[in-house]
Amino acid sequence: MASKESFSLDELDGGGGYDSGGGGVAKDLEAVYDIPVQISAVLGKATMQVSQLLKLGRGAVVELDRKVGEAIDIYVNNRLVARGEVVVVEDRLGVTMTEIIKSDRST
Repeated sequence: MASKESFSLDELDGGGGYDSGGGGVAKDLEAVYDIPVQISAVLGKATMQVSQLLKLGRGAVVELDRKVGEAIDIYVNNRLVARGEVVVVEDRLGVTMTEIIKSDRST
């Protein structure tokens, strides 16, 4: 799920900022604020043959490999970064992160 709405990193951080005292860290991050990223929320996966895929019509149900209530995977630029839950905000779907995935940056 990608959103066109913009927000600042300070809003995500709760206003605490990234500065640990020197005043330069938050300023240095401003250079990356406008870089677009692709965010995907994967509810589950399914495997099927092309012939089965072509038979799907409007209203068809595809069974996914996840159960109701299981965490969904959140990817940023095709890299798994978090797990979360689907939420409803007014009349729109959203995702809330419940777990941040620490990855080895050497890969």
